[in-house]
Amino acid sequence: MPSLRTVNVTRYVTPLREGGSLPAIVEADDDGMYVLKFRGAGQGPKALIAELICGELARVAGFRVPEIVFAELDVELSRSEPDPEIQDLLKASAGLNIGLDYLPGSITFDPVVDKFDAGLASRIVWFDAFVTNVDRTPRNSNMLMWHKELWLIDHGAALYFQHAWDRWQEQSESRFAQIKDHVLLPFASELSVADEHMKTIFSDSVFTDICSIIPEEFLGKNAQEKRGVYAEFLTARLAASDKFLEEAVDARKALV
Repeated sequence: MPSLRTVNVTRYVTPLREGGSLPAIVEADDDGMYVLKFRGAGQGPKALIAELICGELARVAGFRVPEIVFAELDVELSRSEPDPEIQDLLKASAGLNIGLDYLPGSITFDPVVDKFDAGLASRIVWFDAFVTNVDRTPRNSNMLMWHKELWLIDHGAALYFQHAWDRWQEQSESRFAQIKDHVLLPFASELSVADEHMKTIFSDSVFTDICSIIPEEFLGKNAQEKRGVYAEFLTARLAASDKFLEEAVDARKALV
């Protein structure tokens, strides 16, 4: 079972205004720097749940993902912030949030410049189809190069079934047509191999373990029941991998 550390935010450093939910770089009481995702931002705690589940699933799959921590935010930090918009965000996010280890000096992935093998591209495309991640496009790849290695970031837009909770079973069998926009799809020539590989890594127990660490603060009422639905969705999604695999293969054929 994954175990996330908890840190206390001690200083708001600077906003990252390119993010739709206005994430920020903060400093914590372990002297670390983190990219903080706020529960009080527009998409609310559901974006943090997606960040947590998908980030830890990506780690299990062998991808490089910044360490994810629970980050406690004291409302007192808002008092020293002169920007009213940021001050309101800090107040609305008092309590538990999600932080990702800040990668200083990292640069945005560029498929023209940065080289990688077809196997890695195929596994990432498969993974994003699996978690229904709509946010890994040429416009916004949500991948970084750090120390010459590829890192996956920003999974808050994934698992969009949670925004239409009563349709999760139907959504688990989605072909995920949005995969046609994936930045790595042209390079993903080993999708069938990726499918077989990933199905040996993921399992019911992996999904249950990861979903068990979603905090009650993010889930609200019936927290345990909701954790179960997330795990069931992932199990059903894996069982339907032939559908989103076929969609990805067909979309790639149309490109190349």
